[in-house]
Amino acid sequence: MVQVNLEVNGKAVSRDVPPEMLLVEFIRKELGLTGTHVGCDTSQCGACVVHVDGRSVKSCTMLAVQADGAKVTTIEGLANGEALHPVQAAFREAHGLQCGFCTPGMVMSAVDLLSQNPRPTEAEIRAWLAGNICRCTGYHNIVKAIGIAAERMAATG
Repeated sequence: MVQVNLEVNGKAVSRDVPPEMLLVEFIRKELGLTGTHVGCDTSQCGACVVHVDGRSVKSCTMLAVQADGAKVTTIEGLANGEALHPVQAAFREAHGLQCGFCTPGMVMSAVDLLSQNPRPTEAEIRAWLAGNICRCTGYHNIVKAIGIAAERMAATG
């Protein structure tokens, strides 16, 4: 067992875990935060995207011990209390989801995109989402939602 100390959604956590435990398993099993999904187990689908020190990471490709000392944000930590993050609100408004399985990873990826590129073009949004797979939609409303969020976030500075 190896001790892992990190901050998850603004709270310090410490656990003894097997050295081979994936970050996604740590988040789901050790912390009980089940919004981060396990989809493909091969880092293809993006359902497991979280932020590690502010950057999107597929948590099925990172060991929990590699996140030691890091700040991790999951979909559960994105909202500000009852107020949804602008990307979450835009997904809801633009119907950027269907079954919802891929949605947490899509939202987390979109938040990272907008932190790096506040005014992405449609082509840039689609390129950024290449690592996230949705099996329900044609991505039209997902892309639309990210565009709406970008406009609102840019307007509020």
